[in-house]
Amino acid sequence: MEMTEMTGVSLKRGALVVEDNDSGVPAEETKKQKLSECSLTKGQVGLQNDFLSISEDVPGPPDTVSTGKGGKNSEAALEDEEEEEEDGLSEEYEEEESESFADMMKHGLTEADVGITKFVSSHQGFSGILKERYSDFVVHEIGKDGRISHLNDLSIPVDEEDPSEDIFTVLTAEEKQRLEELQLFKNKETSVAIEVIEDTKEKRTVIHQAIKSLFPGLETKTEDREGKKYIVAYHAAGKKALANPRKHSWPKSRGSYCHFVLYKENKDTMDAINVLSRYLRVKPNIFSYMGTKDKRAITVQEIAVLKITAQRLAHLNKCLMNFKLGNFSYQKNPLKLGELQGNHFTVVLRNITGTDDQVQQAMNSLKEIGFINYYGMQRFGTTAVPTYQVGRAILQNSWTEVMDLILKPRSGAEKGYLVKCREEWAKTKDPAAALRKLPVKRCVEGQLLRGLSKYGMKNIVSAFGIIPRNNRLMYIHSYQSYVWNNMVSKRIEDYGLKPVSGDLVLKGATASYIEEDDVNNYSIHDVVMPLPGFDVIYPKHKIQEAYREMLTADNLDIDNMRHKIRDYSLSGAYRKIIIRPQNVSWEVVAYDDPKIPLFNTDVDNLEGKPPPVFASEGKYRALKMDFSLPPSTYATMAIREVLKMDTSIKNQTQLNTTWLR
Repeated sequence: MEMTEMTGVSLKRGALVVEDNDSGVPAEETKKQKLSECSLTKGQVGLQNDFLSISEDVPGPPDTVSTGKGGKNSEAALEDEEEEEEDGLSEEYEEEESESFADMMKHGLTEADVGITKFVSSHQGFSGILKERYSDFVVHEIGKDGRISHLNDLSIPVDEEDPSEDIFTVLTAEEKQRLEELQLFKNKETSVAIEVIEDTKEKRTVIHQAIKSLFPGLETKTEDREGKKYIVAYHAAGKKALANPRKHSWPKSRGSYCHFVLYKENKDTMDAINVLSRYLRVKPNIFSYMGTKDKRAITVQEIAVLKITAQRLAHLNKCLMNFKLGNFSYQKNPLKLGELQGNHFTVVLRNITGTDDQVQQAMNSLKEIGFINYYGMQRFGTTAVPTYQVGRAILQNSWTEVMDLILKPRSGAEKGYLVKCREEWAKTKDPAAALRKLPVKRCVEGQLLRGLSKYGMKNIVSAFGIIPRNNRLMYIHSYQSYVWNNMVSKRIEDYGLKPVSGDLVLKGATASYIEEDDVNNYSIHDVVMPLPGFDVIYPKHKIQEAYREMLTADNLDIDNMRHKIRDYSLSGAYRKIIIRPQNVSWEVVAYDDPKIPLFNTDVDNLEGKPPPVFASEGKYRALKMDFSLPPSTYATMAIREVLKMDTSIKNQTQLNTTWLR
């Protein structure tokens, strides 16, 4: 096995496309028709807008997707205000983003900036375009039983307890609007009365069922008023009712959780759950899942939701674009983070330049040796202020620097309103004034500014604490990843791709050293290296000193990784340095039209579309590859090893920007 450096590789590479202006979103008329069919209320029409988030689209997911807690009236009012502002983003913000993405990304990171510098294979690299279309990157979750998740069944489990399909059409759009406002405490009404036209017992039953099913937390009763029948909706248990689905409405014989397979396009897991929760009118935290998935991809994964029927979930297939729900079943338990065995990837690299022999060498190396298990570029952010710098400042207890790094003006790819917010902050240091520049207040900047408004500039720690815990921890995990990448590159540079005395291996969950007379019993695939923390040991060779030097240069004590604030104390972990993918297969196909799909998705198969037929020759060639990876590994790092290219957005946009339209 040979090891090569990135500096010796030709940089004439293709484009790692990160945004797709040709995403196949249905025409405006189709969108209107879908929205009309679902009778969305005013507060829901903006759901297709992306929520700003700094959460990574990578394995190692957050343990909740809740966007906030109910309770105090002021907090609820602020959340309502945020939702309205988010849904009403004006076109002027879109028009402001005229600077080309390539120009903005000149300020981004390259792989070398985050310690990604080595390759393990000796083949000659070649050019290819990764994610030219998001449909070129498909992820199927591998469950704890080892099965790959597929969407292949849209049927609804037969259940006599379910109400009729009429619940979705019996209420008018105006009635749904009033009921939603009542449910969300958006007006002063204590009840909403709906007149029963064409009064029959069956009709009244359907209206009762519709209100209770579609608006969790509301109860109903029938009243006679001046000879007319009315169904009156009212709150059953105050504001807590919205977060907790009605216990008595769920059959005891049925499992409390509806599990389903979610197929989604160009949406990350947390955004998708936010959309589903809005349409279902429930809190996001009643959903559970085993891992987060990329945004810019087609992904298929299992989701569980508490006490929402398969019937209601299946109805969303009529309402949502780029989503499909199926494979429903009722289970006793939710899903837990990390329960998955990994992910299976189907990736198309378009317009490749490598010869068949080069491709064969590259793919054989990936199958037999693998790739360096670097943390991918997603871990470190896309702007001129990398997330690891914020993490380092947190660990240093430098809270003024944390605030400045998050809020100060920066070069790079950002929304126009974020630029204005930062400019206001730099000019006035007034958190309330800067916050007013943000139409989207759920982003990290908005949350920090809200905290500074609440706690004041002298209590940055508490202000920062308003940001959801998982987003805060992401910063310090990014710093750990930055250190790990750099140390692994140095380990491979100094000792190559063979285990040596003093390396670490795992025995169960415990790390132990490889002794000199034991070296031949291990391979490079057994070797692990630590992410820095108070509960890990370091290799017994010169890489231990390299860890110490790197942390000392960052004003951190490797022997004391406990923080004054418990949340930010790092226990550390171990990570394999080389990963060998499983279930590796590949083929080179010829094609003429760069926009045609080169394989069928689960939805294509459900719709009975025939698989694409390829000619023996074409204008372009593509490499279609399949492989499985364990959790918390990065497919982009496997692809990097095949192409021998820098996967950073900065590098790719500078090399080839023809995809920008």
